[in-house]
Amino acid sequence: MLSIAVCDDEVIECCNMAKKIKEVMEEMKKACIIRQFRSGGELLQAPESFDIVFLDIMMQDPDGMKTAQMLREKASNKILIFVSSSREYVFEAYDVEAFQYLLKPVDERKLKRVLQKATLKTQRHSQEFIIVSRERQKKKLFLDDIYYFEIKGRVVDVHGTEGIFTYYEQIKDLENKLQDKGFFRCHKSYLINLKYVDGYNRQEAILDNGKRIVIAKRRYEAFCQEVLKVMRENGGVL
Repeated sequence: MLSIAVCDDEVIECCNMAKKIKEVMEEMKKACIIRQFRSGGELLQAPESFDIVFLDIMMQDPDGMKTAQMLREKASNKILIFVSSSREYVFEAYDVEAFQYLLKPVDERKLKRVLQKATLKTQRHSQEFIIVSRERQKKKLFLDDIYYFEIKGRVVDVHGTEGIFTYYEQIKDLENKLQDKGFFRCHKSYLINLKYVDGYNRQEAILDNGKRIVIAKRRYEAFCQEVLKVMRENGGVL
């Protein structure tokens, strides 16, 4: 089931947009949950994670663009769709990798096309996961939601879109689980998700969320081969 957020400080506009989305999703026979927010701050404080976010740009501080930037810092893979009565911010939308820019009043046929593309994109996201144990409880961790693993002895910190989750495991066991899953051990203390690598040099990898991860000298050549392979698989022209 898809989770959709609609954020607009105009109550009527927010309700109308949520209603239109619900009608289109029902027509498409796609199950979804839609939550409405009256400000960017309210959206950012929401405990749940959303697959698709509709954002009005002209809101009080934080406005839609600032809200989008903060959402990107928390979760780089969310689908952001801007809604505005002006074309003024179209080019700024590219900076936060907006999926679409809709003009008010939103045409229902255009909305349906956008939702069809957005739902297709969410379905393409990998649903692979690993099961980990902590305090006699099992937890499912989706690989697409993980930026990197940080290892300190037997303590593993999982840095992901929802924050940090800590559990205990041997690094070799974890490496075996993640073999051929797009992860690379670039240093004795780090296993990174190569799909989130935004850039790199001989000393470090820079992830989409701005985090810098050290690369061991002896692992640099292998890292280059693996990260370029992942970039090609994800549509990069190299």
